[in-house]
Amino acid sequence: MEITTNISEKEVIVTLSGSMYVEDAAVLREKLMGFIESGYKQFIIKLHNVDYIDSSGLGVLVAIQKKVLPKEGHVTLTGAKGVVKELFELTRLNKVFTMQA
Repeated sequence: MEITTNISEKEVIVTLSGSMYVEDAAVLREKLMGFIESGYKQFIIKLHNVDYIDSSGLGVLVAIQKKVLPKEGHVTLTGAKGVVKELFELTRLNKVFTMQA
């Protein structure tokens, strides 16, 4: 999995590509927690090029959402399609996150 980040004054844009397994989820969690500790609370996670995400990857996204919500933060997921989109729908996480095409 490739993880690219772009930072503006108010938000962090994270572009993911490839498949996300437990090892990748740990790296992503570490990066995002670092941004939260630095004061960022708005995240846009681009999933356009993600072809698979396992339960640990979903768990990281939920953990980040839970961490930023009390700080009036937000996680927006964009571009989920195919199997990835179906996973969010089956787990009803599409109701937890703002999901955009």
